[in-house]
Amino acid sequence: MTVQAWTFLFVGLTFSLYLFLAWRARVRDTQGFYVAGRGVPALANGMATAADWMSAASFLSMAGLISFLGYAGGVYLIGWTGGFVLLALLLAPYLRKCGHYTVPDFVGDRYESSAARLTALLCALFVSFCYVAGQMRGVGIVFARFLEVDVDVGVAIGMALVFVYATLGGMKGITWTQVAQYWVLIAAFVIPAVAISWQLTGEPVPQVGMGSELSSGVPVLDKLDQIHRDLGFADYTTAFVGSWDQLNVFCTAAALMVGTAGLPHVIVRFYTVKNVGAARWSGFFALFFIALLYLTAPATAAFARYYVFESLHGKTEAELPSWYRTWEQTGLVVWLDDGDGKLAYHGAAQQEQNEVFRVGALPAVEFAEIRADHATWLESGGERGSDGRAVMTAKNLSGFDADILVLATPEMAQLAAWIIALVAAGGLAAALSTASGLLLVISSSIAHDLYYRMLRPQATEAQRLRVSRTTIGLAVVVAGIFGIYPPGFVSQVVAFAFGLAASSFFPVLVLGIFGKRTSAIPAIAGMLTGITFTASYILGTVYFGWERWCFGIGPQGIGIVGMVLNFAVALVLTPLCPRPSQKARELVAMMREPEGD
Repeated sequence: MTVQAWTFLFVGLTFSLYLFLAWRARVRDTQGFYVAGRGVPALANGMATAADWMSAASFLSMAGLISFLGYAGGVYLIGWTGGFVLLALLLAPYLRKCGHYTVPDFVGDRYESSAARLTALLCALFVSFCYVAGQMRGVGIVFARFLEVDVDVGVAIGMALVFVYATLGGMKGITWTQVAQYWVLIAAFVIPAVAISWQLTGEPVPQVGMGSELSSGVPVLDKLDQIHRDLGFADYTTAFVGSWDQLNVFCTAAALMVGTAGLPHVIVRFYTVKNVGAARWSGFFALFFIALLYLTAPATAAFARYYVFESLHGKTEAELPSWYRTWEQTGLVVWLDDGDGKLAYHGAAQQEQNEVFRVGALPAVEFAEIRADHATWLESGGERGSDGRAVMTAKNLSGFDADILVLATPEMAQLAAWIIALVAAGGLAAALSTASGLLLVISSSIAHDLYYRMLRPQATEAQRLRVSRTTIGLAVVVAGIFGIYPPGFVSQVVAFAFGLAASSFFPVLVLGIFGKRTSAIPAIAGMLTGITFTASYILGTVYFGWERWCFGIGPQGIGIVGMVLNFAVALVLTPLCPRPSQKARELVAMMREPEGD
């Protein structure tokens, strides 16, 4: 069977399973729709949380980023895993004890303010839409390659699937589909890594293989370091390279960590279990299941980097491998010919010269903008060479979209067709599991916190469910538009969402749990200050050409500064504002009182 035939088989089987589980778990009340009836077992919730957490950024982009950045890419592993520990220990058990449906619901009741509820709702929508844009883009990328359809068509297919099982089963349906999606995505990530490790080094364990020797007798990482030096790059294993200095690595890791602890779609998973004890066990199981993928990603990244160099650099157009030709059709692979008829991969020395090169293997194509390895290649005034190829000014000479490395590596390694197709099914599972969780957060925030708690408290169960399902439909359309017109590559957009969550939700949740004295005005002012600063800095530096004026901190790490500003504003205003009511103080005491379960 061909790769495409295997892909249709795997995608058809997994999609049928997701829809069947959603149908079996369909709900008719708001508690089932929002929090799965609060009856999900801890083990199952751990799997669902892991799937919800391991988005397209984790499955598709994280290994790609580590592959491009080398040692510095480990910042994403540190931030995301450390953040989950922070969430499980510092916030989740206390929030579960309150028994709310959403994060804005907790904020509104804890601070006894509709304005605080509305502010948290707007922050939740902002963060969730930013995050879901990356997931829908990931769906489009997978479909574009493996089903050979346009990226936009792939996004539309993903929209339709998410709409059906999210509106049918709500959180209950999403939970059980996410359990299935976890096993699909973890198998799809680990099996190719094991096969490639065995093929390259003779070691079946990828983590061991990454530190083992190739058939030439040279260790994998030593080989990568040598290739990097030969091409003018810093060593693959060198820390703090280029803009990833110590400050940016620290700030990015911290922003990802506290952003994780503030993500609404992850927090709400802890509302679905029976009690506080189950919430703690859910955190333990989720971290274990997440670690299976995260500890494999560095090995996958190193193997991918090796195959990229070995299969492409210095090759003539006639020598290009078949996998390159296939991925080229998606528009997500571009390589440069520096005039000698061979594809070139150069380091910092050539980048600094900012010379003009010709795009290899893509004749007569109009390029308004091509994304590649954190940089943009801009067409030089429409100029073309005598061979009809567009002449480009190269700011960075890496021609891979970071989002495709995990999907392309099994093809580079010439693995079996069924393994290549399994990776496609895993990528879809990762993107769809997170997208469904985010869309439910958007729906519940509007239907529960805005419609029911603020606009129409007398609404019936049927009316609230109808509004929830309608809202999911509208949110799917908006998410699809973001997927078709993405504001950046998958992992970049997701990193921005973490910064926004860090600067808005984390402080208000921590102060709501541990600060009896903090009232509504400081909480609202802190949230607005944090998210406004962070969003404006990200938009300015990424899209409007601002300099990194805040100590040189990049947009991925600026959320930690927004968090500090949020805390500072809230703590300064707290002594100046009226104390919370006795009821609010009793809520804080109740949350922090130990339970025997």
